[in-house]
Amino acid sequence: MLEIVDPPPGASDTEERVMTVTMVFINLPVTDLERSKRFFTGIGFRIEERFTSEDAACVVFGEAAFAMLHTPESHARYDPRPLADTALTATGIYALGLATRAEVDEIADRVLGAGGSAAREPEDHGLMYVRSFHDPDGHLWELAWMDPAMAEGDGPVG
Repeated sequence: MLEIVDPPPGASDTEERVMTVTMVFINLPVTDLERSKRFFTGIGFRIEERFTSEDAACVVFGEAAFAMLHTPESHARYDPRPLADTALTATGIYALGLATRAEVDEIADRVLGAGGSAAREPEDHGLMYVRSFHDPDGHLWELAWMDPAMAEGDGPVG
């Protein structure tokens, strides 16, 4: 599903081709699949039932961004290594970009009532606003809004 993009016309022969990803799937182990499904629907996302079974569920974040939540047994079919204890070990930060700052607050405010916990205080960097949380399994997520001028490359970097 990777698209290889050729250099633009007029580019030098030494410029590398750039791969473009058309879809993103985050695959995560969860200890209680039904609880995780309730959590993600409770904060405003939906489950794609066509790709959901008794041991895995597909959370839809957008047109081309998804999370596959796996029971430990399902996850072991793809990666047999021992699972990390997310209370003690960082496994990654899963960031979701949202269209407005208000959406960041709206979803983050739902997290506590749905079984998650705030990871840090809200962070306002001017050009970017971020709220972080842990899901019921301890995975660290960020909800972020970025000033559209920065997202389009019209603003200063750094």
